[in-house]
Amino acid sequence: MSISSLQAIQLEEQYGAHNYHPLPVVLSRGKGVYLWDPEGNRYFDFLSAYSAVNQGHCHPHIIEALKTQGETLTLTSRAFYNDVLGEFEEKLCRMFGFERALPMNTGAEGVETAIKLARKWGYEIKGIPENQAKIVVCSANFHGRTTTIISFSDSPEARDQFGPHTPGFIKIPYNDTEALQRAVEDPHVAGFLVEPIQGEAGVNVPDDHYLAAAAEICRRFNVLLLCDEIQTGIARTGSLLASCGECSCTGRCEQQPESYIKPDILILGKALSGGVYPVSAVLADHAVMDVLKPGQHGSTFGGNPLGGRVAIAALEVVEREKLAQNARRLGLIFRKEMEDLIQECSLIHSVRGKGLLNAVVINDSPESETAWELCVKLKENGLLAKPTHGNIIRFAPPLVMTESELMECISIIRKTFLEYAR
Repeated sequence: MSISSLQAIQLEEQYGAHNYHPLPVVLSRGKGVYLWDPEGNRYFDFLSAYSAVNQGHCHPHIIEALKTQGETLTLTSRAFYNDVLGEFEEKLCRMFGFERALPMNTGAEGVETAIKLARKWGYEIKGIPENQAKIVVCSANFHGRTTTIISFSDSPEARDQFGPHTPGFIKIPYNDTEALQRAVEDPHVAGFLVEPIQGEAGVNVPDDHYLAAAAEICRRFNVLLLCDEIQTGIARTGSLLASCGECSCTGRCEQQPESYIKPDILILGKALSGGVYPVSAVLADHAVMDVLKPGQHGSTFGGNPLGGRVAIAALEVVEREKLAQNARRLGLIFRKEMEDLIQECSLIHSVRGKGLLNAVVINDSPESETAWELCVKLKENGLLAKPTHGNIIRFAPPLVMTESELMECISIIRKTFLEYAR
């Protein structure tokens, strides 16, 4: 039985925890780049569930994998082998250029796994004294909302009244290699955890050679580089991984020497399953991953055959449909059109981004309601986006979007902004 948008909102408000502040729209169906509400109104999706739906909503290849595996075997736990996990791990390793993969479920689980792995490596390989390992992180980071992760967050909403906070983290400014070098001179530092582009902070894109310089510093001081590509990976930024910069790989990591940066630990999630089923993964080579022994880390659902089969299909879509190349091409068009709009509309301060992960900065204070009000107006005009950090709107459509669909969306954005500015 279908319910109205009003009924859906009322039920959530009555029975759900009030830990989100959604845009006032109810979604009941999705296909490709489109979403529909219960009343049949259609919207362009320009958030992609925070980049979890890179392959588009309900992609038929992924849904077919879900159905087939769902009728065969869904969960065994890791108490036994299953006939999908090894195939999934091989797919991950070959596609991203690593020797070992550790599947989990959510992105936050992936980050927690990477932190544990770096600490274990620090004690066992680097020789850091027990309970003294440190991880360097960046200001304005977002890696999840678990107890450990919020301990190094800048967000008062995430941190306040959730203490005591977990020790062992050093915070430095983002995009600052001098600060990184000073931090890793501490012999107790095991790893540097970084987002190649800071998505939740407002799509902060670092200098072109920041990650390459960071990788070199980490190598020099025997510190692991941990790249959180949960939001930026899987073709979102126009490359298979954002950490590789301006590569031109065509579906799998080709390790192009002019752009290739290999982290010691890679964290993937979100679009790893195309928005169909929670799947994350941590990748590393033998020298790092093999410090983990049976019983030291695990998850009942991590590596389950249903998630593995869905993720394999999701990665196949990225390769077959050349989503990285499409994101690269359409991203250039989007930013050019937004730069042109700046000349007409004083409401826009700037545009920044990479591939199809972009942000428009509104010419107002971060405390203003302008970005929120614009997103409500965009919704009324048939496009769904969400503010981040007050005066910034993130624009991140599914990577299956066509150029004609993008131009239609740009027309909606242009119309909405110009009308609001009057």
